[in-house]
Amino acid sequence: MARKNKSDEMPNAHLHELFVDELKDILGAERQLLKGLKKLSECAHSDTLKEAFKTHYKQTEGQIERLKSVFSSLDVTARGKKCKAMEGLLEEADEIMEEFQDSPEVLDAALISAAQKVEHYEIASYGCLVTYAKLMEHTEAEELLAATLAEEKETDVLLTEIAMDEANVEAVQ
Repeated sequence: MARKNKSDEMPNAHLHELFVDELKDILGAERQLLKGLKKLSECAHSDTLKEAFKTHYKQTEGQIERLKSVFSSLDVTARGKKCKAMEGLLEEADEIMEEFQDSPEVLDAALISAAQKVEHYEIASYGCLVTYAKLMEHTEAEELLAATLAEEKETDVLLTEIAMDEANVEAVQ
């Protein structure tokens, strides 16, 4: 259900404004993340972890396209904005890469930690967006956002598995 962007015509205008603002934020975040995932993949030692980052890169490209569809379903131009939270998380990831670059046995565990912080931010963001879409009866947006939320949760589980099966084990040896 598309809604106009004129707040005075909508009964849920304030929530709609927040919803659109959060969509712009997460679109900007996903675009920023593409650069970060390339760095994480290049820095990882484990082939499993490298592949997980590459897979998430491809997923993120799809998530950006999905977000564009959400904007379209709302009759709103798909414009991102700089996400300060993602910027900070990626800066922290850069620091981790630099700090542990000479300790490959710990680096992958550190990279997973940084990546999971990003995943948790995305899970929180998409969780809120799904709720807002549901409350405003934006069914198409809700379905699209829920699909991305599910992917983010799957990625978090995968990173935990890699940490427990490989990275953390190597870090303690």
